[in-house]
Amino acid sequence: MMKKLLLLSFIALLTWTAASAQQPFNGLEMNMGNLYRLSDAKTRSISPENFTGEPGKGGMATLDQGNARGAAKELGQGWKVNPYIHIEPGKTVTLAEISGPGAIQHIWMTPTGNWRYSILRFYWDDETTPSVEVPVGDFFGMGWGEYAPLNSLAVCVNPGSAFNCYWAMPFRKKCRITMENINTERMTLYYQVDYTLTNVPEDAGYFHAQFRRNNPVKDASFTMIDGVKGKGQYVGTYIAWGVNNNGWWGEGEIKFFMDGDKQYPTICGTGTEDYFCGSYNFDTKGRYQEFCTPYSGLSQVIRPDGLYKSQQRFGLYRWHIMDPVRFEKELKITIQDLGWRSSGRYLPQQSDISSVVYWYQREPHAPFPKLPAMNDLEVN
Repeated sequence: MMKKLLLLSFIALLTWTAASAQQPFNGLEMNMGNLYRLSDAKTRSISPENFTGEPGKGGMATLDQGNARGAAKELGQGWKVNPYIHIEPGKTVTLAEISGPGAIQHIWMTPTGNWRYSILRFYWDDETTPSVEVPVGDFFGMGWGEYAPLNSLAVCVNPGSAFNCYWAMPFRKKCRITMENINTERMTLYYQVDYTLTNVPEDAGYFHAQFRRNNPVKDASFTMIDGVKGKGQYVGTYIAWGVNNNGWWGEGEIKFFMDGDKQYPTICGTGTEDYFCGSYNFDTKGRYQEFCTPYSGLSQVIRPDGLYKSQQRFGLYRWHIMDPVRFEKELKITIQDLGWRSSGRYLPQQSDISSVVYWYQREPHAPFPKLPAMNDLEVN
């Protein structure tokens, strides 16, 4: 009997393997192990040189249309006539509008001006409220408005202000990406949205990202996200942490409240630097040590300069790529704002903390809190 069961199991495995091998590759879930696989997926790209992403429509701007017409006036059409756009104060511009099904696979951009005052929004399918609503600097791990190299699997920031993300963002009907300039000055934006048109798996969730800020934190507890409803998985954290006191500032624990948790969470960390995959205050020989790895990092340390930059500020990221936090019904995440006082006692702090959280879920999503006003977004 046992031999018969083993034989049937082996036959079933072979049948499943053969069936899987015959499935056409949809061009998603890219990695070094499947780059050789051919696909019927269609590669497209949207930029100021091709606003629609249509085949054979790139670089067609004429000298009367392009923002760089002065530089191109001797060469003419086809010679980098419109490589960027301007966004006037108070205006919102649609960067990309795509009919699906498909998925965004890479975004590159280099916005000018104050990165807190440029608001990036993504809308999936027919939704009227965004699934992503984040200041552009924070979305790419630059919450303090200053460049710092960031080298990870999900986000890369390269010299001198090149923002890149590789989050897979599937959609079934359409995708719309906008940028709002809430600044009082005109901004210039170079950008590229690389995507593929292909079949999207039935179990694919939609990408979400939300920004929050407390300045200062009240009651030594910062809520990174709450009110998430539905089935999904949490995949990433970026925090811009400004410290307003002396000493080590990161004793606080992160807590994941999931699916009915009340007073106590299902997942509880052991300290801030531990959650970001470091240890012992990120301290090497009496100095904070910046680091970037594929999944986590202390990518930015802004040190006091003895004049106007009087406070320490930090940029940290943690991508749950290999260990997503899966939830069935709801999710809330908090992190404690704790340092040290005398005699080995914890100090409830009042730090300046901003966060971006990233997750996938089925739609519809719960409405986001209202984004802070311009003065409340300002880094000061």
